[in-house]
Amino acid sequence: MAQLESNPRGIPKAPFVGKVEEFTPETELESTLKKFQEMIAKYKYMEGHLLQRKQSLESKIPDIKKTLDMVEYLIATEDSTEPMLTQYELNDTLYAHAKIPSAKTVYLWLGANVMLEYSTPEAKTLLSQKHSSAKTSLEQVNEDLEFLRDQITTMEVNTARVYNYDVKLRRQRKEAGGKE
Repeated sequence: MAQLESNPRGIPKAPFVGKVEEFTPETELESTLKKFQEMIAKYKYMEGHLLQRKQSLESKIPDIKKTLDMVEYLIATEDSTEPMLTQYELNDTLYAHAKIPSAKTVYLWLGANVMLEYSTPEAKTLLSQKHSSAKTSLEQVNEDLEFLRDQITTMEVNTARVYNYDVKLRRQRKEAGGKE
């Protein structure tokens, strides 16, 4: 069962079994069914992993966009002489009031308890790139999920065809054995 075709991210394409008798010999039906079940399990594992990644991206994209919007707002108000009045979140339900003078720098969380200071133009560039790459990744994950669903369906149909062919052959052998 050599599979040469795959999608752009390397997920192998499932073969389609048109005629079972041409695809596999009668003596290898059991092993073919096992291979198909293994392929379905692998596809479902990949699907689970991609669903987790999709969920992660869907939660990160709005946060990145919100931060980007704030940096853009800070850039737009840089020339203002009046301090900006705002509320910021200390905890889930606890907010504090603040007066922010004209901001030339911002601090961004990078992850793993790391925060770095960026100038507002650098922060805007970084966040724009992160937002763009996250949206691209989400599109690719959605494409991969659709591709995987098609492959799982193909393999389930293949499994049913091979199983039905096996049942048909057993029935014919039983009938031939009963007539003699």
